[in-house]
Amino acid sequence: MKIALFPGSFDPVTVAHVDILERSVSLFDKIVVAVGANSSKQAMLSIETRVKILESVFQGNTKIEVTAYEGLTVDYCKKIGAGHMIRGIRTVSDFEYEKAIAQMNHELEPTIESIFILSNPGYSSLSSTIVRDILRHRGDVAKFVPPQALAFLK
Repeated sequence: MKIALFPGSFDPVTVAHVDILERSVSLFDKIVVAVGANSSKQAMLSIETRVKILESVFQGNTKIEVTAYEGLTVDYCKKIGAGHMIRGIRTVSDFEYEKAIAQMNHELEPTIESIFILSNPGYSSLSSTIVRDILRHRGDVAKFVPPQALAFLK
């Protein structure tokens, strides 16, 4: 079984995340969307809420599983039997950042491959950070997040 991990903070999940995942799902037998506990970021939503949102977004898709994890992402890949990690790339700076992480992950665990999926050009400026900022200022984020997420973000 070909398993991939799609790790992230998903704080909150955006339509860009959904697009990357929907375009990746045909490549694997199973994709585990994993909400990571990132101690260097100040989260807006609890990990439990982020998992619930993602579960509601992908409800009914039998190839997608949602979970949470802590620690090194390559260790979590090994734990769940994932041989691939999916990462979305919006910009050149994303590529440089993700390339450095992928190379370090490869040093830690050479059997796990990072797969970069380029974002839809319409989503290249969309990020969870921007969505959080809009939410903090009580702006409308309806076109930036999946419809299932809106109830959790009110």
